[in-house]
Amino acid sequence: MPQFVIVYLGGEKPASAEEGQQHMAKYMQWIGSLGDAAVSPANPLKNTQTVNPDGSVSQGGSCAMSGYTVIETDSMDAALAIARECPFLDVGGSLEVSELMQMPTGK
Repeated sequence: MPQFVIVYLGGEKPASAEEGQQHMAKYMQWIGSLGDAAVSPANPLKNTQTVNPDGSVSQGGSCAMSGYTVIETDSMDAALAIARECPFLDVGGSLEVSELMQMPTGK
């Protein structure tokens, strides 16, 4: 069955700790509703650094990616339906959904 990655972009920080807890509860409920479709749920990113072509390293990244979730479902349409239910959209974030390509292992 195909796997899809849902990439989290942007989004507003909660105005208070309580608002953050409420959002996290909604998010965890959504993750729980995915059941076995959630292959690798809730992978937040932090402390991004960029390795440049000359080998130097700079702080930060060139995109607003803040995390990702990997799901397994039968089609892009099904993956998009799952993404449309994600509470990350409630905080002004957007989601990119891509099918993961299966690469040969070389064995």
